[in-house]
Amino acid sequence: MDGAADHNATEWTKVKFGLIVNPIAGLGGSVGLKGTDGPDTVARALQLGAVAHAGERTRRAMTIMSNRAPGTVIKTGPDELGADWLKGLNFQVETIKLSDRSHTARDTRELVSAMTDIDLVVFAGGDGTARDVASRLGQKQAMLGIPCGVKMHSGVFAVSPEAAGALLGDMAVHPNRVVWDDHAEVMDIDEAALRAGRLAPKLYDHARTPLSRNRIQASKGGPRRDWGVALLGAAAEIAENMDPETLYIIGPGTSAGAVAKALGIESSVLGIDAVLGGELVASDANLDELEAAARGRSVQIILGVTGRQGFLLGRGNQQIGPELIKRAGRDGLILIATEDKLAALARPRLWIDTDDPELDKNLAGFLRVKTARGREMVMRVIAN
Repeated sequence: MDGAADHNATEWTKVKFGLIVNPIAGLGGSVGLKGTDGPDTVARALQLGAVAHAGERTRRAMTIMSNRAPGTVIKTGPDELGADWLKGLNFQVETIKLSDRSHTARDTRELVSAMTDIDLVVFAGGDGTARDVASRLGQKQAMLGIPCGVKMHSGVFAVSPEAAGALLGDMAVHPNRVVWDDHAEVMDIDEAALRAGRLAPKLYDHARTPLSRNRIQASKGGPRRDWGVALLGAAAEIAENMDPETLYIIGPGTSAGAVAKALGIESSVLGIDAVLGGELVASDANLDELEAAARGRSVQIILGVTGRQGFLLGRGNQQIGPELIKRAGRDGLILIATEDKLAALARPRLWIDTDDPELDKNLAGFLRVKTARGREMVMRVIAN
C-alpha cells in the first residue's frame, strides 16, 4: 500500500473488519434512472428490468480477500446484507441480527451502529450508502467502499471490486503497513436534480479511509469550466469524421456532449444518447434501448472523463453495458477531454470498471484522447 508522506502507518497487530451490502445499489444504472434513492425509484428500476449486481460485485472483492487472508474474521449483516455473499469463502463470519428489517437505508445505519468494535467498515454501494455509513461511524473508525452504485463521487471507494479485495487482503496480512487518509470526501448529488439535467454535488462529510494511489478513487472535482475553443474544435472534428452507417453512443457529461452540439443535436448531457447518420435516434436511453438501436450495426462509443477521478466507464454510464462495449472494442472508443482536465486528474491515468473483469483487462493499455482539432494525448487506461 502506497501513500503520501504526511499520512502515518498505524501500529496495529490486527484490523477488525465489518461488511455491509446495499443489495439494491446501482439498480437504476443500466435502465437510466441515475440512482436508486427511494422506494419508488427501486420499484421503477425493477419494472424496467434492472438486475441487482451489488452482491455479485461484493463476492468478487471478498473472494480475493479470502484467497489472500484466509481465516479473517468478518462481522456482517444477515442474508443479502452481507452473510449470503461470504458463503463458501474462507472467513470466520459473525452475523449481526437486526431488530427489524426495514429494507431501507435504516438497515445500513443500524448495522454500522452495531459495529462499534470494528476498525474498518467495508460497504458495497454508492454515494448514498457512503453517506449512511459515514453518519454512524465512530471517531476512530474507517470506511472503504466496494463500488456498486450509480453515483460514486466520493473519495472512499476502491476503483473496482478487485482492487477492494486486494487492498483488504493486504490490510489483513500486513496491518502495520496501513496508511490512512483522514479527510476523504463523502459526496452525493441530488438525484431529482440529476434526472432534471442539473448536476448538484454536495460535500456531506469527511471520513477515514485506507490510502492507496492505485486502488482508491479520488473524489470528483467541483464546478467545471466552460468547454473552450479547444474542446469544441475536437468535437467538431469527431462529428465530421462520423460514418453514417455506424451507431454512435454518446456518454454523459459536457465533453462528450460537445460532439452532440457539433452535430446540432440537443443532448441529454447527463444521460446516454445514440446518433445515427447525424440524427438523434435515442435520448437519455437505457441499456435495452441502446441495444435495440445497435442491432445489426457497427458501434462506436464517445466518452468524456469523469471529474478528477479519471473514469471512462463504470461511473454514471452503466447504461452502456459490457456487450455494447465489446462490440465497439478498444478501437471503437472515442475519448474527448481538454488538456487542462487531463492534467488536473488526481492520477495521470484513466480507469474502467465495466462489471466484466475480463473485458476490463482487454480494454486496458494506452488510448488516444482527442483534446483539440488535430491534437491528441495518449493516456494509460487501468482496469483495476
